[in-house]
Amino acid sequence: MQSSENIESIFGNPVKAINKLAFPTIFSILLMFLNNLIDSFWVAGINADALAALGFISPLYLVIIGLGTGLGAGTNSLISRYLGADRREDANNAIIHSIILTLIVSAIVLIIGIFFLKDLVILLGASSVSTYCLDYGEIIFFLNIVFLLPNVLASIFRAEGNVKRATSPLVLTYVLNMVLDPIFIYVFKLGIFGAGFATVLASFIGLLWMLYWIFVKKDSYFSFKLASYKSKWDIYKNILVVSLPAGTEEIIFSLVAIILNYLIIITSGISEVAAFTIAWRFISMAFLPCMGIGIATITVSGVAYGARNSENFDLTIKYSTFLSLIITLIFSVVFFFFAYPLCDIFTFTANDPYLITRSAEILQLLVFYNFMIPFGATAAYVYQAVGSGFKSLALTILRELILSMGLAYLFGITLNMGIFGVYLGTIIGMNIGSLIGFVFIWIFNLKFKKRCIN
Repeated sequence: MQSSENIESIFGNPVKAINKLAFPTIFSILLMFLNNLIDSFWVAGINADALAALGFISPLYLVIIGLGTGLGAGTNSLISRYLGADRREDANNAIIHSIILTLIVSAIVLIIGIFFLKDLVILLGASSVSTYCLDYGEIIFFLNIVFLLPNVLASIFRAEGNVKRATSPLVLTYVLNMVLDPIFIYVFKLGIFGAGFATVLASFIGLLWMLYWIFVKKDSYFSFKLASYKSKWDIYKNILVVSLPAGTEEIIFSLVAIILNYLIIITSGISEVAAFTIAWRFISMAFLPCMGIGIATITVSGVAYGARNSENFDLTIKYSTFLSLIITLIFSVVFFFFAYPLCDIFTFTANDPYLITRSAEILQLLVFYNFMIPFGATAAYVYQAVGSGFKSLALTILRELILSMGLAYLFGITLNMGIFGVYLGTIIGMNIGSLIGFVFIWIFNLKFKKRCIN
């Protein structure tokens, strides 16, 4: 049976397990990134106000996606540990708990959408384009379950080693959204509402595919039956202990971008923000493989931790860090040497050579921002895998806000080094914070080895 083979694969060699889980996940994440770019491209064809509205509403949409990612991380972590400890009934019970939690979170988001979305739009400074924001955002908030539930179901499939079922519906969702966007925006003349509707419809179709496997084929390793449910507060707590910090981390990443834009405006002006935004697209792209490998690491290290297999746990940490580092360095080298032609392509303007030149200069500097991220990312995902979500969050706050943004302010503003100081502080803070995180997870690894021996 396929599910049995999948289970055996994540109990076996961690290197093979990570390779099997990580690369399809990386592909789906890169496709999501491309989908976001294409979304902006089609909405830009409506008018400048519509594109601005998409920019304002995107952080709220990303918060919803972050909640789904957090719930998925918490579910994956707990199920993997139960699986490693050979507690299949508890794993089945945890699945129903995670779905109930997802429905509760979805209801809360729905209530916020009904009563507070307009206020949030105004709070973000988008009052002049609030109509566009609401046209796009209301359907996203009202039908948010089609974004939350697929993330949780994908994490369950990933926990049983079935990467095809975890990623194929997500890939279908992104491809469908790219196709449906121009149809609903321009053919059906629904404008920016059409973009939101296309996003929801594509996600709903991907969700239906997952539900078909669960309730029609019924060949999953885990059970999705209500009969498996026995309410336990400890299970809810164990999921939330990872989910809440993981979701908060997604919000922190958005906050860092806001702070950086603020520091850039103070030290160099609006034109620098435009150039930085182009360069940041590539820097963000280079981080996506670390996310894919990290998501695989949650499953593999969680199973090893639950099984008290210190050898596999140790190898998972080493290999996931090594693989992330190699891919990150490849991206960095490519971006450094091909910065100018890449920025030329992504500026979408042939009449602003300064923008191309400046964004390429920023990109060549910021490639050093990514160098140590694989070490920090491994620490964060392994802490999530073992159920220590708040330690992962603490390291993220230290790395992203205290060190990276703190040093950016110190060098750029306090020491009066200007825009170069902002970038330099960001780079130094990120690298130091990432290495500190890895030191902490390595100490945890050594302690785990001793506990397994004793």
